[in-house]
Amino acid sequence: MRPLFAIAAALSLVASPAAAQTRCLSATDAESIALVALPEIIRDAGRVCSALPASSLLRRSSGAFLAKYDAEADRAWPAARAAIAKLSDPAVELLLMSDYARTTLTSIFAPQITGRIQPSDCGTLDRLVTLLEPLPARNTAGIVVATLQYLKAEKAKGRQNRIPDLPVCPAPEAK
Repeated sequence: MRPLFAIAAALSLVASPAAAQTRCLSATDAESIALVALPEIIRDAGRVCSALPASSLLRRSSGAFLAKYDAEADRAWPAARAAIAKLSDPAVELLLMSDYARTTLTSIFAPQITGRIQPSDCGTLDRLVTLLEPLPARNTAGIVVATLQYLKAEKAKGRQNRIPDLPVCPAPEAK
């Protein structure tokens, strides 16, 4: 669960405090941001979990698995850029048009997430990545966002968890 908490923390960095109180990201917007960040998060987690066998999926620095995430990240970047701009100061929108914006953001987000990984987490993370491998990258991002929405709703009900206040809109209630 630590990686989900870390993703939540990274998403919370996107919004300014004032904007986060009045606006939120739709699930689609949050998934776009997750899709852009996931390739670098996976690569960085593989570096952090260097004690895993070299054959482990999490340790691979290239191949079909990461290529799938890279391709989705490329497709998701325009929507992620627009989502970040919604929550940020209008001046940020111009900065996001830079060729370096995406690289800069992912280089900030990935260590925020992977820096919380403990060596004892690596086996579980490798198992999760292996279970998610057959799914499209977009589904993985959807799972991350839906889990964060659930944990945020649980926190709002007074149930204790370490999820920070997120700029992600609540999930619609099932009827």
